[in-house]
Amino acid sequence: MLSFAIEWLHILVRWFHLVVGIGWIGTSFFFIALDLSLRKRAKMNPGVYGTAWLVHGGGFYNVEKYAVAPEELPEDLVWYRWEAYLTFVSGFLLLTTVYYFNARAYLIDPSVADLAPWQAITISVLSLLVGWLAYDGLLKHTTDDHPGLVVFCVFLMIVGFAALFSNVFSGRGAFIHVGALVGTIMAANVFRVIIPNQKKIAAALMAGEPPDPALGLQGRQRSIHNNYLTLPVLLMMVSNHYPLLTGHPHGWLLVALILVIGGMVRHLLNRHEAGDSFRKYWWALPGAAAGLLLAIIATAPVPRLETTADSAPVTDLDVLRITATHCVMCHSAKPTHEGFTEPPKGLVFTDIDHIRRYAPLIKMQAVDSDVMPLGNETGITREEREALGAWIAANGG
Repeated sequence: MLSFAIEWLHILVRWFHLVVGIGWIGTSFFFIALDLSLRKRAKMNPGVYGTAWLVHGGGFYNVEKYAVAPEELPEDLVWYRWEAYLTFVSGFLLLTTVYYFNARAYLIDPSVADLAPWQAITISVLSLLVGWLAYDGLLKHTTDDHPGLVVFCVFLMIVGFAALFSNVFSGRGAFIHVGALVGTIMAANVFRVIIPNQKKIAAALMAGEPPDPALGLQGRQRSIHNNYLTLPVLLMMVSNHYPLLTGHPHGWLLVALILVIGGMVRHLLNRHEAGDSFRKYWWALPGAAAGLLLAIIATAPVPRLETTADSAPVTDLDVLRITATHCVMCHSAKPTHEGFTEPPKGLVFTDIDHIRRYAPLIKMQAVDSDVMPLGNETGITREEREALGAWIAANGG
């Protein structure tokens, strides 16, 4: 009964995380697009920076943005913050229930670092805190006079943490922690800078004092960073579905390429929304394409040694022995692994017919990469992986 309740907890938390995350991303995309579509008009109210005309759902909207703020604020001012807060809270709850509660299965790989669960969890929590402090300290001690340099420093910081995670956690754990780190930075930007600065501006107006323009500029800088980080963080969060990513021996390199691809695509969309001439931002398209091409090349499967004519053929019994030793503790009708009550993805490898049916998946997860078994808890050898690969090749896989 407890396992049933935990499974439903996972479903509801993940569902909630998706809902609030979509809301947060939607508002980020909308407000950046709105900001970029502002235009100077012949007739504008005093203090207005620009206006935008929008059409949606059969109606027309005229939106104004003030350079700092209007002289007075209405009582029904709408704040956009809880989507960000709840996305972080639900995301951290998912990290806890999936990766902390099953640290030996998902977070730890003894071949990378033989950690106790409490050590891995401590590193995880501290890295998120240190990552935010490093990012925040960088932006507080730099100016936005050279935004490209600031972005490059943030890029190097994230890639550096990715390298650290790759040398501490499993492949899955490393990628999800890059996503968690970026998500923490984005949520903290809202909680620690954007909303507090907006409150200071509102308080100054209510007190009849001129607000500090730097507060708005700081909030806008953090908001733009959040916008450009959105596409990379989305892929990091679903990376556990793709062994091509999590099983790569140089995960930090893929993280770097994902940041470049996502950032370039976001830049293309933003400048299009701003109405810029394509000649001004054309370089982002080949930049994203080059990053994608490098990622494809980097993740191309390395050919394994095939069974030679002099080698004994791998039999069905050999394969059943390998799967019985390394797979069926999870992939059976009633798993014996403490982290699973049902076989992952419903895959059962207790008979040769099922193994043959799912041979392409087995090849991807356990032959072409070292993703399975999780954390290599069972100590599968390279020879056993090659035997699986040879059997799959001989059976048309």
